[in-house]
Amino acid sequence: TMDTVMESCVFKSVMSCVIGYGLGCAIGLFSASVNPSIQNDPSAPHIERTQTAREIFNDMRKTTHSYGKNFATIGLVFAGIECVIESQRGVSDWKNGTYAGGVTGGLIGLRAGVKAGIFGAAGFAAFSTVIDYYMRHRN
Repeated sequence: TMDTVMESCVFKSVMSCVIGYGLGCAIGLFSASVNPSIQNDPSAPHIERTQTAREIFNDMRKTTHSYGKNFATIGLVFAGIECVIESQRGVSDWKNGTYAGGVTGGLIGLRAGVKAGIFGAAGFAAFSTVIDYYMRHRN
């Protein structure tokens, strides 16, 4: 039935991926509009060049898409891991998000080395715990 589909780990992961992409695009668009990257000629650093509208929009598109992909990946991985952990534990509590945050942060950080993986795991686990606590206790 429809409830079974909506409760599946695949559905939750794909929805988190789509929502993450949308959120990432919004943040990327804001970031690109606040901090445009102007490429000056390295051979003449004293001469400032103004960007054309096409260059500005192309830069905004690249930044927006990049943020969107990053947030989509994080959403997909986090939701998938959290759902699998919840399914295996058979309990829906704050620990699932903490564990999933630790694994997700560790995987993301590992690209930069073991030390970054450990810090990523600890940071993402702490962030996930705080967000989960807020979401469960807000009134």
